[in-house]
Amino acid sequence: MIPKAELHVHLEGTMPPSLVRQIAARNQLQVSEAIMGPNDTFLWQDFLHFLKVYDEASMVLRNRQDYRDMTYDYLARSAKQGGIYTEMMISPDHAALCGVSYEDHLAGAIEGIEDAKKEFGIEGRLIITGVRHFGSDKVLEVALKARAHPHPYVVGFGLGGDEAGFPGKLFAKAYDVAHEAGLACTVHAGEFDGPQSVWDALNYLPVDRIGHGVRSIEDPALVEELAKRGTTLEICPGSNIALGLYPNFAAHPFLKLRAAGCNVTLSSDDPPYFGTTLGQEYTTAQEHFGLSDDALREVTRTSLRNSFADEKTKERLLKSVGKEFNLEKQ
Repeated sequence: MIPKAELHVHLEGTMPPSLVRQIAARNQLQVSEAIMGPNDTFLWQDFLHFLKVYDEASMVLRNRQDYRDMTYDYLARSAKQGGIYTEMMISPDHAALCGVSYEDHLAGAIEGIEDAKKEFGIEGRLIITGVRHFGSDKVLEVALKARAHPHPYVVGFGLGGDEAGFPGKLFAKAYDVAHEAGLACTVHAGEFDGPQSVWDALNYLPVDRIGHGVRSIEDPALVEELAKRGTTLEICPGSNIALGLYPNFAAHPFLKLRAAGCNVTLSSDDPPYFGTTLGQEYTTAQEHFGLSDDALREVTRTSLRNSFADEKTKERLLKSVGKEFNLEKQ
């Protein structure tokens, strides 16, 4: 099995219906069965409905144990597919909406990371993420909390939400706080907004990576700039197809971006919502993009080299990529 690494997955979006039901029952909550689909996936009709379903499922998270179980569950499943490293975006704002403190949601996720590492050998890290449509002041609060609660597993700062309505430059102050606190930075751009959102990220924010970034392909000068800077694109093909950015994998720009010299990686985004997994993303790259085993290993190396992990962890994991992943040895 080819070792795999992931840079773009929303922790709250990793819970399959089976885990949502389990946590809901423990917290004596009800979740509508109308949102539950076959094969442990969710049912939604369009992007706005997807957000509504996502919010309803995520509202079952009410305490530190829930965050621990969610984190452990995803890392365990990823490890069984060959995952050796995962960076997970975690939302303090969402935790607050569920009545969970910053300290508790972070402590739970850290516990899940440590438990999964002990059992499977997989490394997990966290990217503290603000929500654009909550406004710049709320995102600044998230950055200040991240600065006030440092931890070796908290390695990055990011921004999600309504990309088209809230351009990245509005959040420059929050990013400056996070960057000065030693956190590496990424931002969603070039997904539901066009190339200009990526230009804004490059021009106004201290980012090393772009979440998605696939619509950069619409601007040749931008593609050239991304390749020149070595800015990594956290590409999620399954998500892009499910959300309608492209009609099929043949139309997806992954190969064009790769051929242009951009750093491209593979991630699952919100796997049970898009009927995918990290393993499936690698299979897609092989079956639809024609990547060989060696090319897929290089994708993993690109992810690791451009991860926000410390250099010692990167070096150790990079050495393991040439070997076949064997769960029994983890």
